[in-house]
Amino acid sequence: MKHLILGTAGHIDHGKTSLVKALTGIDTDRLKEEKARGITIELGFAHLELPGGITFGIVDVPGHEKFVRAMVSGVAGMDLVMLVIAADEGIMPQTREHLDILRLLGVKNGLVVLTKQDMVDSDWLELVAEETREFVAGTFLEGSAIIAVSSKTGAGMEELKAELARMAEGVATKKRDGSFRLPVDRVFTVAGFGTVVTGTLLAGEIKTGDELELLPTGISGRVRGIQAHGAKSDSGQAGQRLAVNLQGIDLDQVARGDVVVPHGLFRTTRRVDVRLDYLAAAPRDLRHRSNVRLHAGTREVAAQVILLDQDLLAPGDTAYAQLRLAEPMLLVSGDPYLVRIASPAATIGGGIVLDPFPPARRRRSSEALSLLVSLDAAEHVRTCGLIVAQSLLSGVSLEEIVLRSGISRKQAEAALQSLLASGETVQMTREPRIFLSAGAVAILKQTLVDELAAFMAANPLASGIGKEELKTRLPRRSDQRFFALLLTDLEKEGRLVPDRDIVRLAASLRKALPEGSDLSGKISALLAKNGLEPPTVKELTELLDAPEKDIRNHLAILTREGSIGKVSADIYYDATVLKALQDRLVSYLRDKGEIIPSEFRELTGLSRKFMIPLLEYFDSLKVTIRTGDKRVLRGR
Repeated sequence: MKHLILGTAGHIDHGKTSLVKALTGIDTDRLKEEKARGITIELGFAHLELPGGITFGIVDVPGHEKFVRAMVSGVAGMDLVMLVIAADEGIMPQTREHLDILRLLGVKNGLVVLTKQDMVDSDWLELVAEETREFVAGTFLEGSAIIAVSSKTGAGMEELKAELARMAEGVATKKRDGSFRLPVDRVFTVAGFGTVVTGTLLAGEIKTGDELELLPTGISGRVRGIQAHGAKSDSGQAGQRLAVNLQGIDLDQVARGDVVVPHGLFRTTRRVDVRLDYLAAAPRDLRHRSNVRLHAGTREVAAQVILLDQDLLAPGDTAYAQLRLAEPMLLVSGDPYLVRIASPAATIGGGIVLDPFPPARRRRSSEALSLLVSLDAAEHVRTCGLIVAQSLLSGVSLEEIVLRSGISRKQAEAALQSLLASGETVQMTREPRIFLSAGAVAILKQTLVDELAAFMAANPLASGIGKEELKTRLPRRSDQRFFALLLTDLEKEGRLVPDRDIVRLAASLRKALPEGSDLSGKISALLAKNGLEPPTVKELTELLDAPEKDIRNHLAILTREGSIGKVSADIYYDATVLKALQDRLVSYLRDKGEIIPSEFRELTGLSRKFMIPLLEYFDSLKVTIRTGDKRVLRGR
């Protein structure tokens, strides 16, 4: 079976409800007030089965201008529309507004039905048909069939059914993959069953027993039962009119405008970026920060229009805008919407949602406008790349990309694969999959290097910074889960050296320390210049006119880097000098077998001031071992 939603539209008293009854045998006027007044006030529903496995759920909308809100909620999910024009009256004000609403809400397929054929002669009927052709020119109904019928005599009904069946073959069914969304248009209770909601399933499949959530309230429940066109069913498919029995949700906890979705999957928003098509029939220019009523699905909320690249929008123009909502609302990228004003009461524009979870936009931001242009053009790779780049240092998950872009998970994964291969984007975590731009990764890595350098400058005696401490120094708006990958990259690049639970700055980056690196260089130069008799710590303080604390701090840095060696608390040697001295001592011991202090003095020419500390230093390195007054090579 192919399930489609067929809707009516048109001016009050042009015969929409009578037409539906003639087609289906179902009277969609169900309220006492509707019966008494002879007009449709609320949405009416019927169903029609045609040969070839076509099943239509029919939505009959009100035609009176006071009930445009109800009409708009009925348009949600329409696949085909019958624009109804009474042959005896022709095109009327609500005919025009309804056609604008249909166009703005993205209805693409339909035909025109001229009702009350029996009330006019053939010449008048032809004049109305010609006027209609001119009226729909330039809209989605241009070139569509115009069929004259009489609900009273049945004339034209078979021709209308045949045209509906023909058109249905070319209409794509709604997506059955993905998650279900059911905007609620009616709420009632059934004795013995409890709360029941009805609506058009926009996407996915809903089954008995599914865990569900009502948005925007967040109330949880379960699907107790499902009916499609009055018949019990275990499931409902995208494109069907459904009645869903809600378990665990009271009647007063749900209202028209709520949306039934899988539990925990969707979230609401109070800010959306949109393409706004401003109707040529709008009564005045639209100013930045204008207040409007936003209609989407079956919900209506107050909103403020933030024009992103201009201060005024003239009738007939199109712009990118951000809508700031007075109440939370579930909107998905690609959803159609429209905006109305209260005085004079009129539909003034609409379009599609481009980004349902944007940041607070800076007006005239080229980056924001680039993303919106890309979203509007459905350029998937560019769109995903821009969403990742504009997440800055926070990163963005695959799920967030899917929600914001409106593309399928499969399309998003393909786009991201291209971005990963080019190096523009980096996957930072496995579960959930979070992505950063290459530029953001470079900033975070430099942040870690700078933080470590600053820490070592402030704590020069420390051997390094703890990994957990360094992790906390990532920017707050970033994610500590990125740390492991960043550290691995920095180690590969030779910029940081992880050592068990600490991280050290690579020797090549020592000069990156913010202050005092010139003091380290001067100390190194003095130690190297004086060779076997280097200045002591006290002498260094005098020679360099620096506090002893600073001298010792920089000696600690140089020792840690390996450019000097600490012989005693007050004596440090250039590492090259120490190595040469050690080689001479080892060579002597291999030849002589042992050495006493006086022999070591003859070998080196050193005074006792340096000789004894050096012998003890080589003992500490386990090069030599003391036996009485003698030293021998360790291991001999």
